[in-house]
Amino acid sequence: MLKTRSEDRAMQIPHVMIVGGGFSGTALAIHLARNATAPLRVTVVEPRQTLGAGVAYSTQEPAHRINVPASRMQLSGDEQGAFDRWYRQQPECSLDSVAHCADGAVYPQRGMFGRYLAELFAQAVLQHPQVTLRHIQASALAWEGQQLLLSNGETLEGNVLALAISHPPPSLPRALLPFSAHPALIANPWQPGVLDNIDSHASVAIIGTGLSMADVVASLATRQHRGPLLAFSRRGQLSRANLSGEWPEWTLAPQPQPSTRLWLHHIRAEVARAAEQQLPWQRVLDEVRAQGQSIWQSLSLREQQRFVRHLRSWWDVHRYRIAPQVAAEITQRQQAGTLRVLAARLAAIASRGDQLDITLHTRDGATEHHPLDHLIVTTGPGHEALTASQPLLLSLSQQGFIRADALGFGIDVDRHSHTLTRSGQPSQNVFVVGPAARARFGELMGLPQVADHAAEVARQILLSLHIKHAERCPPLAP
Repeated sequence: MLKTRSEDRAMQIPHVMIVGGGFSGTALAIHLARNATAPLRVTVVEPRQTLGAGVAYSTQEPAHRINVPASRMQLSGDEQGAFDRWYRQQPECSLDSVAHCADGAVYPQRGMFGRYLAELFAQAVLQHPQVTLRHIQASALAWEGQQLLLSNGETLEGNVLALAISHPPPSLPRALLPFSAHPALIANPWQPGVLDNIDSHASVAIIGTGLSMADVVASLATRQHRGPLLAFSRRGQLSRANLSGEWPEWTLAPQPQPSTRLWLHHIRAEVARAAEQQLPWQRVLDEVRAQGQSIWQSLSLREQQRFVRHLRSWWDVHRYRIAPQVAAEITQRQQAGTLRVLAARLAAIASRGDQLDITLHTRDGATEHHPLDHLIVTTGPGHEALTASQPLLLSLSQQGFIRADALGFGIDVDRHSHTLTRSGQPSQNVFVVGPAARARFGELMGLPQVADHAAEVARQILLSLHIKHAERCPPLAP
């Protein structure tokens, strides 16, 4: 069949295919539209109806809030406060009184940020006509040569494939696999409606004490649950609360030694130095986070592995904090005696009708037995299985285009975010954007680092396509 002249021209325009339309994929598409100075086609493959939501921001659960003030949520560094200004213009801002803190900061429900990103994408479609932005509501199944096979039967052909892959589903601990169909086990608490049938006086235990556990406690509160609640993990560490009010920035003293142990001592000394000036530890950790990627990349693989083995859980609970509203609910339940948090491991589990009996061994050597109406799993995504978690990734892995990283975090990439092949060579036309690349970059799970990474990957893609990167003024919020 002969091609028309317009079809020929379309084939000559470079085409970027982005798999995943959560924050990372949507941000990448917007950055490409804003910065491409020549015609470009960008297609985002995302099974959800709208872009921007992804796993994090698709939740409709009212108790799920962003865990930093809205003023710190942005698409790029030149948009400071844009989401905050947008949110304050929405009806939800006045309707959701819980979002407002005494210091004037707002912590909106998480789904609002997904809506904001979708509006930015729609705005980019109108404001940058030289770039054709398209969303295909489908899943990517396989990569064959330069072609992407989709679940709706379409086949895309393009110059660049960008993987904006979300976290894999939570992996069920091995001890719980025989009970996967038990009515008392809730393996994925983010499934819509799965918490609705928990009785207000039910005895509930949660495996895991991080951010996901905090989400579950907040969700149970909206359902008026006041029964006994037990949360346990190996170290029993809770995510810390975010700061309220305005505090001075902290300048981190230089630390040239590329050693995990020396960095730990240095940060502790900095926290003590800040305390002498009546500044909270959060200011120090915020500055460590800002320098996180350079610090991480200065460490050898052995030092990175040492961090993951010994310090990661401590870093996570100080780095990934919770909104004040959620922290207040956890504190209130602890003070009321309806929430216990234990450092313990699951020693045994047995079925007793519709209930589960669990046996815990605590870190101080005690043994506890608990009959449960519900056992909720919040142990987090199974990062170590990412390259085999989706048909497309399995296809790319089997062909040698991608490989798992040495830390089990996601996909191995070079410093420009090209995927590394099975033999360790960069794939020039396959990129990773977002948390799946964090083994290389370290600090790549929350804003603004993920936003900055999306902007940098957009720059690398335009460079690979020989398209000049635009110099632009800061955009207005939609």
